[in-house]
Amino acid sequence: MLQLLTPILLLMSMNTFQIYDFNKESDLSSWMVVDDVVMGGRSDGNLVIDSDGNGVFKGDVSLENNGGFSSIRCRFGQTDVSKYSKMVIRLKGDGKQYQVRVKTNSEDYYSYISFMSTSGDWEIIEIPLDDMYPSFRGRKLNEPNFSGERMEEIGFLIGNKRAESFRLMFDWIELR
Repeated sequence: MLQLLTPILLLMSMNTFQIYDFNKESDLSSWMVVDDVVMGGRSDGNLVIDSDGNGVFKGDVSLENNGGFSSIRCRFGQTDVSKYSKMVIRLKGDGKQYQVRVKTNSEDYYSYISFMSTSGDWEIIEIPLDDMYPSFRGRKLNEPNFSGERMEEIGFLIGNKRAESFRLMFDWIELR
């Protein structure tokens, strides 16, 4: 008798760790929006699931009151990621540049970041984990790049030093 592999077994056999698969039943409670309002700014971002089951991070970045960024974060518990070398994301952007952010520990004051430019079409973005460098409030820290051993949080940030609307759609986020 032929037995079909469950999607989880299939993912494990391909040496893939699925961080998040957006779909119509997605529970976004592990995601949080962090805008510049924490510093007095006026930017306004939101994360929703659209009618096709995609995650949509959208909103407006404002420069008022020294603002200028909107971000989303997902915490998923301390995870050993030592057997993976890159983050792979299927997304559709708006032609703007975004930061991809990870934290080894969600309580760390800094994030490891990389920049990605979007084309406006559905695409697959690959980010080598060892290229992600430590940064705090826009400044690169004099510390080693991401070790690739543990991860507890991922995030996406837009902060291009201009007032603008944005829209970034996600299908899935994986480590490979």
